[in-house]
Amino acid sequence: MVELTHQGGPESSAVAVIAALELLMSARWLPDFQDQAKLDNGNDLWMPCGHGKAAEYLYRDRDDTVLYGVDRCPLRGSGCQGFRQWRPDPSKRSGRRWSLYGDDGRLAVRLVPYHLPEVLAAVREERVVMICKDEKDVEALRARPYITATCNPMGAGEWRPEFAEYLYGADVSVVADRDETGRKHAAEIVGQLMQVARSIYVVQATHGKDAADHLTAGGTTGDLVPVWEPKPYPNGEHHG
Repeated sequence: MVELTHQGGPESSAVAVIAALELLMSARWLPDFQDQAKLDNGNDLWMPCGHGKAAEYLYRDRDDTVLYGVDRCPLRGSGCQGFRQWRPDPSKRSGRRWSLYGDDGRLAVRLVPYHLPEVLAAVREERVVMICKDEKDVEALRARPYITATCNPMGAGEWRPEFAEYLYGADVSVVADRDETGRKHAAEIVGQLMQVARSIYVVQATHGKDAADHLTAGGTTGDLVPVWEPKPYPNGEHHG
């Protein structure tokens, strides 16, 4: 039997027991500190797969309220899917429930594009919105000055028609992955936005498969390769 204590009990064994019981490290905190930890767990690396969390992506409503999140595991494969979604749930010790679906099997959250407040601001200010396949690519682009980027949750093939409402009048640049899945995903987005966006261009990486590969290899947003102009900017000028 392992005693869960900071003094006298072996720390490594306590961590192992908590992980085995699928509890967060906050289970060892005093109650006064547990509420503070909810949805503010920057140092909480636990995921249901049992591996450490490599990144967390928060999806927010237009008023900046967290609707749901996606956590990424660095050990994708060997039975681990690599990503897990969660939604806020104050009844849980961590403040989150590891599913976007309710007990009835239906979505329990409203899905929105990633970084929605930034997307809405870019549309208002007539700046280009770049749409990628996943959050990793979005963050790679957002690390560059003056870039607004987004994606849909759940990866390629999951763009939803209702996302078009956020992109009325937008100037869009779709960054397609250099594979068949990426091309199909880009075509799906274009089809959904043709009637609402002001302009749509499709580009691909010069280096590697996707935006993150391209930028890591030393590329810039300016040398992404144009591959399709389904809806050029009015008067032929590439705006933004």
